[in-house]
Amino acid sequence: MTSSSGASRRQVLAVAAAAATAPLLASAPARAAAATGNGVGTTTWDLTVLGTSDTHGNVYNWDYYKDGEYDDSQHNDVGVAKLATLVNQIRAERKGKATLVLDAGDTIQGTPLATYYAKQEPITVTGETHPMANAMNVLNYDAVTLGNHEFNYGLPLLAQWISQLGFPALAANAINEATGKPAYLPYVIKPVNLGGHGAPALNVGILGLTNPGVAIWDKGNVEGKLVFEDMIATAAKWVPIMRDRGADVVIISAHGGDSGTSSYGPELPNENPVALIAQQVPGIDAILFGHAHNEIPERFVTNTKTGERVLTSEPSRWGQRLTRMDFTLTREKGRWKVVDKHATMLNTNTVVEDPAVLAAVRGQHTKTVDYVNQVVARSTVELSAAESRYKDTPILDFINKVQTDVVAAALAGTAYANLPVLSIAAPFSRTAVFPAGDVRIRDVAGLYVYDNTLEAVVMTGAEVKAYLEYSAKYFRTLAVGAAVNPATISDSSVPDYNYDTLSGVDYDIDISKPVGQRITRLVMPGTDTPVAADAQFVVAVNNYRRSGGGNFPGVVKTQVYNEQQEIRQLLIEWAQAKGAINPADFFVPNWKLVREGVPVF
Repeated sequence: MTSSSGASRRQVLAVAAAAATAPLLASAPARAAAATGNGVGTTTWDLTVLGTSDTHGNVYNWDYYKDGEYDDSQHNDVGVAKLATLVNQIRAERKGKATLVLDAGDTIQGTPLATYYAKQEPITVTGETHPMANAMNVLNYDAVTLGNHEFNYGLPLLAQWISQLGFPALAANAINEATGKPAYLPYVIKPVNLGGHGAPALNVGILGLTNPGVAIWDKGNVEGKLVFEDMIATAAKWVPIMRDRGADVVIISAHGGDSGTSSYGPELPNENPVALIAQQVPGIDAILFGHAHNEIPERFVTNTKTGERVLTSEPSRWGQRLTRMDFTLTREKGRWKVVDKHATMLNTNTVVEDPAVLAAVRGQHTKTVDYVNQVVARSTVELSAAESRYKDTPILDFINKVQTDVVAAALAGTAYANLPVLSIAAPFSRTAVFPAGDVRIRDVAGLYVYDNTLEAVVMTGAEVKAYLEYSAKYFRTLAVGAAVNPATISDSSVPDYNYDTLSGVDYDIDISKPVGQRITRLVMPGTDTPVAADAQFVVAVNNYRRSGGGNFPGVVKTQVYNEQQEIRQLLIEWAQAKGAINPADFFVPNWKLVREGVPVF
C-alpha cells in the first residue's frame, strides 16, 4: 500500500495491542434480577450498546447552507454535540454498568465543516486535528466503522483522521491489494466487567464492515491499493474467529443497508446486505447499521441455520437519532447467554448540545461559517432548484454551463475538439436557492452538496438516448388525463441524485409511456434533426456517475478529461470570474415532460 496506508496499518497494530490489554470498562456491580422464563432465582446482568451512524460531518446543530440553526419539517436536530448529551445521560443513568458506544460510518464528509478540513485547509497539510475527531473523542466512542464516504478524500487523509481518533476504526472487508491482508483493523474484543455475584468479564466482539461500493464510487482513490470484499462472506469468515478468540457476544457495525439491493447493479458485492448477513451467518447477536439513512428502531431477522433472532437497528442520519440496544444475559454451564434483547430509538431534538463537544470544535466551526459566507457574485434574479426535478430550470443549467465550458476549453486543440459537448447535472437539492443579489459560497455549496470531481467521456447518440431512458425511470407512469402532483411525480425508489438532466441536445420525456420508451424526441439543439445513433459527443459528467454510481448505462468508460477538479469549486470560480450570475448567460431550455406530445407543465 501507499505510505499513508502503511501508517494506517501501524495504527491498526497499535490499537489491536491496546485492545488485547484494555482495562475493564466497568467495575461497579451491575443490576442483578430474576430473568423472565429462565428459572426462578436465575441471576442476570445487562449490557447497553449505543449506536450512531451517518453523522456526515455534523457536530453543531447548524445548517451551513442557511447560516442558522438546523431545522426541518419534522423539527429534527443534528450533530455529534446532541448525540453526546444523550450518551452522557445514559452513561449517568447506568453509572457503574456496562455501556458501549459504536458508530457505523460516514463521518468525515457531508457538511462544509468537513469539506473545509479536507479541501481548504486539509489536515494532511496542516496537521490539525479533524473536527470529527475532536468531537468524537470527547464523546469517547468504543469503535467506529469506516463508511464509504471516509474514502472520498483519499487514503492519506483517511489515515490521518484514523490516527487522530482515541478509539479503533474498523473495516474487515477492506483488503490491502498488495498483501491480501486487512488494511484496517477487522474487529475488537472488549472485555466488560459486569460485576455483581462474582461474574467473570463479558467479552464483547465488535466486527466492522464497510461498503464494497467504495470500489466504484472512489475508484480513483482506491484502485490498485484496496479491494473490498463481500460483506456477507467477510462476516462468515470473522464471526467464528471472534467466537474462537473469546467473544461472548458478537455485534456487527456495518455500513450497508438492509434492502438486499444495490444502486450499482450486480457488478460488485451487495451494497445493502445487512438482513442477508443476519439470515446467513450464525453467531451474531446484533447489527448496528447505516448507509441508507433510514430510521429503523428495532428489527429482528431470524438466522436460517440456528433459528436465533438477530437484533438490527439503523439510527437515521446526521445525528438525528441514537440507537439504544439493551441485552439481558445469564450464565449457563460456564458460558454467557443472551436471554433477551431489544432496541429503542432516541431523538436528539429532546436535548441541548453538549458544551464540551461544542468547545472542542468551536474554532473550526467559526472558521467554516466565515468561509461559507464569503460573497462570490451577485445574481440578477432569484434562482431556485425547487422545480428542477420536473422542469428545466436556470439553476441546473448554471451547473451544465460551467461543466461544458471547462471541458470544452480543456479539449481545445485535441482530437475531440470538434465534438459537441453535452453536460449532465442532477437535482441534488430541492431547497437550493441563489438569492437575487449577493450569492455566497454557502449558496453554491447548497446547490452542489457533493464533493464530486469533473470528468468527461465520449458517448454515441445511441448511448445518450439509452442514458436518458434510464434516467427517465425516475418518474411514475401517469396516463394522459391523470392528475399530476409535482410532490408525487417521482418513483420513491429512485433518489433525486439518480435523476440526471442533460444539456446540449433537445429532448422530451413522455411520462405516460412505459419505462424504456419515454424519450420520444431527441434532436440536435434548436433543430428538428434527430440525434443519429452513431453520432459522437463529449459528455461532461461527475466522477460518481462515471465510476458507475447509479448504474447508468454507457458512461463507465475511459475518460477523455479528468483533471481532478472539484465541481463545486469550479462553480465558485466561474461565478467569481464573472462577478454576476445572469440566466441570460447560461439558461437554454432544452427538455420537458410530455404526455403524447403535450407538455405536462
